Amino acid sequence: MRPTRSLALLTLLPLLAQAADVTGTWTATFDTAVGKQEYTYELKAEGTQLTGRAKSANGDVAIESGTIAGDKISFVEKLSFQGNQLTITYNGTMIGANEIQFKREIAGFGVEELVAKRAN
Repeated sequence: MRPTRSLALLTLLPLLAQAADVTGTWTATFDTAVGKQEYTYELKAEGTQLTGRAKSANGDVAIESGTIAGDKISFVEKLSFQGNQLTITYNGTMIGANEIQFKREIAGFGVEELVAKRAN
């Protein structure tokens, strides 16, 4: 019985370790407490690491602490808004090859949901 379980686990490991293909340009438009936001995310995946930029009317910043685990994506955007430094934490799930469903927490002030779509 043990060899069967080991074989099944070995078969599943490559699927579990595969990171989502998020490299590329993504766009999102969504409503927030301060009005409509339009974002462009330039993402680059290298293994389980995620780097890139978050661009909006509020600035163009490098994303930090980016990770990918299967279809789960997370990163941090630090930006200046009306003279205040804000840390925005993103947690997302790939929905197919061309959409990411995100929840973003804005410096402990609230959570917003958005869908980013592949632009390229």
